[in-house]
Amino acid sequence: MTCFNRCCRNLNLFLYPYDVLRLRQCLGVDSDTFLDRYTVMVMREGNHFPDVLLQMAENQEKTCPFLTEKGCTVYPDRPDSCRTFPVEQGALYRAGQATPEVVHFFRPPPFCQGPQEPATWTIDEWVQDQEAETYNRMTLQFSDFKRLFSENPWGGHGMTGPAGKMAMMATYNMDRFRQFVFESSFLKKYRIKKKVAMTVRRDDVALLQLGMEWVRFFLWGIPSSTFHKR
Repeated sequence: MTCFNRCCRNLNLFLYPYDVLRLRQCLGVDSDTFLDRYTVMVMREGNHFPDVLLQMAENQEKTCPFLTEKGCTVYPDRPDSCRTFPVEQGALYRAGQATPEVVHFFRPPPFCQGPQEPATWTIDEWVQDQEAETYNRMTLQFSDFKRLFSENPWGGHGMTGPAGKMAMMATYNMDRFRQFVFESSFLKKYRIKKKVAMTVRRDDVALLQLGMEWVRFFLWGIPSSTFHKR
């Protein structure tokens, strides 16, 4: 297609925690290295938890740092937004509903030649074809987590205070969060189900889910089914 790689440049590509987890595993680097080298954090107005964006290359076209002439070098582990493009997934929270309604938008940019293709896809078919099921599910979980931050939980300290740094660690830096869980006084303060503790030692996805539950608890007092305070 004439639009090959056109969508991989000059854009604001949001990275969700599962995206970061997969990308740094793909690149074989630790969380600190990935976050320092490939991301930029921004705080949007009316929000109290930063967005993590992919740092584009410093060239005229501001291309994705993982893009080459032959295509994407991290394609098997490409982010959620790349998988579903040109479809966008969102979560609609209605008053009184505990579970959000998943909504989709079809917004191909002018250069996209996909709409000219003869094949038609349902959303489910497209998600399955792009192997996006896990990505979509994890992004929705993070969306539910992040909407809590429409209110300011930090007081006068902001995100630069100790609680803010801990929340970022527990969602975006699995290497440091695992050290925190197993090498600090965490397990003296919290009783974690034995099976969960064994799993999070080796499974970053389970560790990420524990991290989001822990942040909910220590900031908002939302109880968890996997741990409780001693």
